Amino acid sequence: MNSEELIRLSESHSAHNYHPLPVVISSAEGAWVTDVEGKRYLDCLAGYSSLNFGHGNPAILAAAREQLDRLTLTSRAFYHDRFAAFVTGLSELCGKDMVLPMNTGAEAVETAIKVARKWGYEVKGVAPDQANIVVMEDNFHGRTTTIVGFSTDPESREGFGPFSPGFRIVKYGSAEAVREAIDENTVAVLLEPIQGEAGVLVPPDGYLAAVREICTDNNVLFVADEIQSGLGRTGDTFACDHERVVPDLYVLGKALGGGVVPVSAVVANADVMGVIGPGQHGSTFGGNPLACAVGDAVTGLLRTGEYQAKARELGAFLHARLADLGSGVVAVRGRGLWAGIDIDPSLGTGRQISEALMRRGVLVKDTHGSTIRLAPPLVVSRDDLAWAVDQLSAVLREARA
Repeated sequence: MNSEELIRLSESHSAHNYHPLPVVISSAEGAWVTDVEGKRYLDCLAGYSSLNFGHGNPAILAAAREQLDRLTLTSRAFYHDRFAAFVTGLSELCGKDMVLPMNTGAEAVETAIKVARKWGYEVKGVAPDQANIVVMEDNFHGRTTTIVGFSTDPESREGFGPFSPGFRIVKYGSAEAVREAIDENTVAVLLEPIQGEAGVLVPPDGYLAAVREICTDNNVLFVADEIQSGLGRTGDTFACDHERVVPDLYVLGKALGGGVVPVSAVVANADVMGVIGPGQHGSTFGGNPLACAVGDAVTGLLRTGEYQAKARELGAFLHARLADLGSGVVAVRGRGLWAGIDIDPSLGTGRQISEALMRRGVLVKDTHGSTIRLAPPLVVSRDDLAWAVDQLSAVLREARA
């Protein structure tokens, strides 16, 4: 079937919880994908950073294929021979003691919330059921009912209540707002070091370091959601590294699965993670052999620093080119190979600009009106990046005409 037929069937028989661009991808390699008609596109979304290491990364695929022939699932009712290497390697990458593996990013965030609350009751001494967590405006941590309950995006919230109490929403980028929200029952501050879904919002310099200091001073856990920003995307292993900040809990996902399987994890020291005992949290598929084999391959790729260096170098090139776009661009934000570009609304919505880029062979994603996001795989070439920016320039020129 051609793209039109496949899209029609998809729309007829699937829930309409997404509004995809009208392209049907059938194969991919590196930073490029191919549709069912054979047209190639430069992937500048990379599965929302799930494909940091590119489509079909040889090292990741080799680990997955080898594991598929041996063992894919035991459940955590038993040990398996890939578990130890995965949790040890990820602990070392994060500089922490312990890993609690899950599957999706939202599950990892929910896990971090549970760990923080239990730590608050058992270690900090918060009265039962009184724990609160400080979160940020414009956050995006997932789609579960607990998480959307502290979202400030009406589309995420409306129609899904009632919501769980215990969250205090403050302005992102304001350390003073965090300080003012903390009281004796606060157990954690949860934030994205860079807010991806909100449009790649980078906080002011010093913000993360100030939040770290506030958390330490008030005996509160600093929880960094590095699901999109971590694992090389911003030019360091973690976005927190840019301010030499070490959170109490890392929340990881997306790229941890190498674009092959869903893999997520919460990583912390034993004095925090040790509050979780048998039967208090878990997942049938969390830490399964296939996931561990893939996750271990991912941590191996990051140990060399090669991908972080690529993101720094190519990110500097990308942002320099974007800065030269001129008329039609209201603002450009980002770090490493990650950019949010606010388009002049008079030229079109983010969706319209994304569709125009798709017709020129570049795949991006819009968010919040007239903003588009660029997050190509870290294996993209400099020439391909330059070509992608040239296509955006041409789209803006056509929109101005």
